[in-house]
Amino acid sequence: MIPPVAVRRASRWQDSVRLLLLIDAAAKPAAGGESVPLTAVGMVHTQVRLQKLDFWVRNPDYLAFELMNEYAAALDVPRLLDLASQILESEEPDLRRFPMLRYKYGAFEELDDALAPLVERGLLRKTQILGQDRVVEHIYFLLERGREVARSMVAEAPALEWYAERTRLVVDLVDGLGGTQLKNRQYLLRDYADTPWGKHIAPITEQARARLQGLKSAARAVPAGENDREAS
Repeated sequence: MIPPVAVRRASRWQDSVRLLLLIDAAAKPAAGGESVPLTAVGMVHTQVRLQKLDFWVRNPDYLAFELMNEYAAALDVPRLLDLASQILESEEPDLRRFPMLRYKYGAFEELDDALAPLVERGLLRKTQILGQDRVVEHIYFLLERGREVARSMVAEAPALEWYAERTRLVVDLVDGLGGTQLKNRQYLLRDYADTPWGKHIAPITEQARARLQGLKSAARAVPAGENDREAS
């Protein structure tokens, strides 16, 4: 019997740091209300949205594929293709990949263990909106101390700059979209959608690299200045 392939996992510290930087990048100004902590500087709505953003941080090949989708839909913005190239023409898809399981709402991993140290240290607070028989929404509040720690960590440990830049890229790519919209976008990829429940979502690195080469070849085939004429 062939033994199962070991799945690469992040440490609890890595998960906590990544999620703090992701929440710092994704947090919108906290609206007033009884449930908003006095020291809150931002908030992120829904666990689904946080999970889907985290999936793209943890799976660079899927992020590169999404960048190429945006490139194809945005009248060939070269920067998007350049970003996809930087990811796929490096070892990043292997070195930075931490797989996630697929469940009912797509990519999933329990967040409580990673968020607990952030809550305990006064960096983050989370709350829930309850329906009749279940939690209908999770809300994550970034506190002043959390933002200070997120920024100081990157300054003191330059190796974390990759995570700061990557979380900002992911958030900027889909700014304004909710969790359900992100879930639907990720389900457009068959490899993702066809993953059985409870199984890890497999990489698409070679598929993404093949698509990148096709887009680059098509871009080289366009005569200089033609894109400018089409856009005018």
